[in-house]
Amino acid sequence: MTTNEQKVAVITGAGAGIGRACALRFARDNYKVLVLDLSADAVEQTCRSIKEINGSCAGYSGDIASQDTSQAACQNALSQWGRIDVMVANAGVQIAGELLDSSEDDWDRILGVNLKGVAYSCKAALPAMKAQSAGAIVIVSSIIACAGAAGMAIYDASKAAVLGLMRNLAIDYGKHGVRVNAICPGNTLTDFHINRVAEKGFDLEQLRSMTKGYGLLDRAAEPIEIANAIYFLASDEASFITGHTLVADGGYSISNN
Repeated sequence: MTTNEQKVAVITGAGAGIGRACALRFARDNYKVLVLDLSADAVEQTCRSIKEINGSCAGYSGDIASQDTSQAACQNALSQWGRIDVMVANAGVQIAGELLDSSEDDWDRILGVNLKGVAYSCKAALPAMKAQSAGAIVIVSSIIACAGAAGMAIYDASKAAVLGLMRNLAIDYGKHGVRVNAICPGNTLTDFHINRVAEKGFDLEQLRSMTKGYGLLDRAAEPIEIANAIYFLASDEASFITGHTLVADGGYSISNN
């Protein structure tokens, strides 16, 4: 890569929440960003926000549970820009419930997105990274993969599974110059949570008040705080870090809360 050539990041689930914050964070640092999300409207909105800060981007909408979606999105990035430097495998879904309450459809949907979708995303980006002898993958897991949570059986299982996948990929592809790490965010004020409380008549400030007391910092995270940690893992600042799980939970996992 020449010194003038911009790096390229593919970010899944980039239409909202942590994924959207990542798209904007990478764009601000002069990355070309491929915005991938299930919702075409959300893709358009994120791309519009990137262009408003004079960033460079392209969008692709599709279900990450289908291998074709990741392959097409990465091919889109390669066709336009000729390289993929970063894959942020962020897309995920959440269905609450104890194991005894779970259905086969619940298992298929959560594992399809949270595990297979992550694997497909990495699989689509890896050939380009191997060809370049360089690349960084960041998998977004969850603090409950480490700490657990009541009534989240399938989600817990899926988020723990991707940590195993991360370690395998780090072992298999480190010799090709590809670093693979994961992040375990704690409670974060994403669109998912904002929309859920809005249905009950609460706004964002009220949600912030409701999460007061979380962890050791007495609050939930803002999406940009998680995006900053993801950016670090993908950046040259973390050039000797691979196979690592970074916990970004405001101290929740060592607190008594």
